[in-house]
Parts: sequence; structure tokens; C-alpha cells
Amino acid sequence: MKTIKALLLVVVWTAGIAFTQNSSEAVSAKIVALEREWNAAYKAGDVAKMNSLLADDFIITIEDGRTFSKSGYIALNGNSTVRVDVSDMTDLKVRMHGNSIAVVTGAYHEKGTSQNKPYEYHDRFTDVWMMVEGKWEIIVSQYSIPKNS
Repeated sequence: MKTIKALLLVVVWTAGIAFTQNSSEAVSAKIVALEREWNAAYKAGDVAKMNSLLADDFIITIEDGRTFSKSGYIALNGNSTVRVDVSDMTDLKVRMHGNSIAVVTGAYHEKGTSQNKPYEYHDRFTDVWMMVEGKWEIIVSQYSIPKNS
């Protein structure tokens, strides 16, 4: 009888670990999908979509060191003198902190024109997502250009 109880305990414990791992993987996949939605909205200048993904107290630090709030970032991206031709993310890694915080790191490549002048960035970025009232929102983002770029 003790052997059956011990075996049952091991099975339940293993199932719990597998469920937790699958749940974490599902959340990570959801966060990556949200990153891609945000990237697509940015490239398309989709202000409504960006507004739905960014937390009200969102803050971003961009390549030149300037910081913007949610409204400032959306206004910057609504600027008709900027055209984004390439906006690619690679090397995405999601790290979960509990059930409500996700930290995403990756590489970013952007190319386009701003005020009729070409530009191109090869960045590294860190984004922090938080579960707010049952919905994932990005709360902070930071982009930097590595020295060797």
C-alpha cells in the first residue's frame, strides 16, 4: 500500500511539474505573439493597436537616450515624416517572474526614412510586460545600440 501511495505521489508531482512547464511555455508564447503584434503595429503606424498594448504609465527609452511616455511614444510613431521599411526582431527570450511579470530580451533591426533621410538601427532591447486586470500590457521598454554596431 505504501508503494502505491508513493507511486501515486510521484505521478501527481510529475504531472504538476509538466503542467507548470507547459503553462509557462504557453505564457511565453503569448508574450512573443504580443511582441510581434506591437512590432507590426509600430511598423504600420497603428496607433489604436499600440494604445491597446501599452500600459497607461508605459515608458520607453529609445536609441538616442530620449524617454517617452505612452502618449509621447504614440505621437512620435504617428509622425508622418517617418517611414519604417524594416522592423525585425530576433533572438527573443522570455523570462517569467511569477505569473504576472515577463521580461523579454532580443535583437532588433530597423530601417527607414525620417524627414526624408535614411536611417538604420541594429539594437538590443528589453521589454517588461505585466498582467493588469487579466490583460498583458507592456510597462517599460529600452533600446540601445551595442558599441560594435
